[in-house]
Amino acid sequence: GNNILTYSKDGANCMDSKGVVLWNQTYEMQNPMVDINGSVVAIGDYNGRTIYVMDTVGSKGEITTNLPIRKFRVAANGVVAVILDDSRVTRINLYDTAGNALVESETTMDKSGYPVDISISPNGELLGISYLYVDSGMMKTSIAFHNFGEVGQNLSSDRFVSGYDYQGHVAPFLRFMNSSTAFAVSDDRIMFFSGSEKPLSAVENLLTEEIQSIFYTEQYVGLVFLNTEGNGKYRLDIYDGKGSLVNRKSFDMEYTDIIFDEDEYIIYSSTEFSINNMRGVERFTGKFEENVYLLTTTKKRNRFVVMTQDAMKVMEMK
Repeated sequence: GNNILTYSKDGANCMDSKGVVLWNQTYEMQNPMVDINGSVVAIGDYNGRTIYVMDTVGSKGEITTNLPIRKFRVAANGVVAVILDDSRVTRINLYDTAGNALVESETTMDKSGYPVDISISPNGELLGISYLYVDSGMMKTSIAFHNFGEVGQNLSSDRFVSGYDYQGHVAPFLRFMNSSTAFAVSDDRIMFFSGSEKPLSAVENLLTEEIQSIFYTEQYVGLVFLNTEGNGKYRLDIYDGKGSLVNRKSFDMEYTDIIFDEDEYIIYSSTEFSINNMRGVERFTGKFEENVYLLTTTKKRNRFVVMTQDAMKVMEMK
């Protein structure tokens, strides 16, 4: 939402845009992982056994597993999909905020491959899994979608609704943009899937250069490449949810992050920032007075929250 989450190995806290602490959560983790969907966050330890689910008010619940956690994704309603490592199989389970297992499944390399990434739709009904599979010595990616809503009740026990194979490629990145649009990125293409009940392949765009970074929201996906043509060290390609390329920008900034805000996007580093619109116009470029760790938008247009080493400040464009 409009709050700021800070976390470390010892705990996490959530603040509003005025710096008021809304909650604190203590824990001990070696490699904390965080996933956010809407106003819900899940925090867990790689190889650990506990996942904390929080919202803007505080704790929604805890999930305890009896196997090491490898990866997880949270839905906006608090349902968490978790990849668990067993000795001979890999388990993919869904839990509610009370820690109850809603779905328990297992996969093996021989059966369907190893799940390299998972994603859950904001409403918690669709689960997407990207599998890496070796078939007769050839590498293959399989992307599978499962429906755990009413539509999936009349299907097989695993609720499988659609799937696609990509021979000779790896797709380590899969995300739902919203409850009816998902996308995956492989080593040579970006794939968009559409459908709130049975996701179907909609558009594929081939990529000839190596991706440096991926950014996305409910509406847009941004891919950063090293720029091989024109000015600037980097190139940002922005796609909408239909898979259409809507904007392309070259830039030199050694960026920390790229954020989308309605019809604008902001590229920033610890020392400078650039505000652009989807028509390709650079609205503003400037430098920060001190090193910045985080820049985020607010409900009010042209007003931003800036996090530095010592303070949280409000920056306003006039």
